Amino acid sequence: QLQASGGGLVQAGGSLRLSCAASGRSFSMYVMGWFRQAPGKEREFVGTITRGGTRTYYADSMKGRFTISRDNAKNTVYLQMNSLKPEDTAVYYCAADRNTYDGNSNPHDYDYWGQGTEVTVSS
Repeated sequence: QLQASGGGLVQAGGSLRLSCAASGRSFSMYVMGWFRQAPGKEREFVGTITRGGTRTYYADSMKGRFTISRDNAKNTVYLQMNSLKPEDTAVYYCAADRNTYDGNSNPHDYDYWGQGTEVTVSS
């Protein structure tokens, strides 16, 4: 089970840190990803982190602004979002992939999903 938190309302240019806490004892065996879905749009890849946290991959529009990290001892993955823009407004989801070796941008490969946390960026 994944529980995302940390969303809220922020002004453009501001920052937010999302957290995703996982239950269970095998968190370190999962590639973790963040996705988002804006109203009326399809779910979009944000970024992903490998099992050990040594590699991260991001969608082009997030590079340099968003940072994913994980703490396997705490069963938690984070999404640090800086320089937020109104177009970043969306519901953000964390997800876990037990089969992929490296980071993964394909939402269909993910096995477990959190409930989402809403981020609203005002202009």
